[in-house]
Amino acid sequence: MRPVQVHGHRGARAVLPENTMAAFEYAIDRGVDAIEMDVVVTKDDVPVISHDPITNPMICSSPDGRRAYIRMLTFAELRNWDCGSLVNPQFPKQTPVPGARIPSLDEVLALADRGSFLFNIEVKMCRPEIDPAPGRVAKLVLESIDRRKLRRRVIVQSFDFRVLLAMRAVAPDIRRAALYEDPRLGDFVSVARTAGAGVIAPHKKMVTTAQVAAAHDENMPVIPWTANTPEEWDALIACGVDGIITDDPAALISYLEQKGLR
Repeated sequence: MRPVQVHGHRGARAVLPENTMAAFEYAIDRGVDAIEMDVVVTKDDVPVISHDPITNPMICSSPDGRRAYIRMLTFAELRNWDCGSLVNPQFPKQTPVPGARIPSLDEVLALADRGSFLFNIEVKMCRPEIDPAPGRVAKLVLESIDRRKLRRRVIVQSFDFRVLLAMRAVAPDIRRAALYEDPRLGDFVSVARTAGAGVIAPHKKMVTTAQVAAAHDENMPVIPWTANTPEEWDALIACGVDGIITDDPAALISYLEQKGLR
């Protein structure tokens, strides 16, 4: 069995509010191989870290109780939302971080000096009528990456393959991962090729030994999402995956160490 990378999903949302600086710092301090995050773009074209295109009242509270599309807010306006005081009901063991704000991608990339870990950046495209064009999003993300000279430490992933193709056009040296969960799109290798990606990131339930072996025959790493239990980890390890995206990276690291896989 090969060593397995640990990617902290939204930092470490099993224990700290998702996509916050505290969650990313926790994951880094616990020894993750990568911190995984989601990027959307504000009204003034600042890439920021949020899974949801609309401020989510389950995890973020606004000063006036409203919800808003992040694309319709400036970065300064978005900073009025508190995304650390509320405990996500899906993860009742979370420790709140009152006052935590939605960070910019630049702020998260500034953590690079804390180790040699990777940044797994998922680009979200949600509303065609207000989203920037895929090429524009790719350019904005690349500008943040290049400000800190981090091309070698980045994976850009997306469900929207237009973003991956746009990133390949402007920065072919950056690793790209095709996210997908619909088997009708094809097998691992064909989906990655369609997306212009060298990494495949399927839903955990799609992973089989044969699919992983076929990807490896093409020198294509397989990094599934999002597995949080020993039973899920064992199934993925047995299939030979290269990495696992998890909400509880510290627990997965400990589990892999017990198996001699780190």
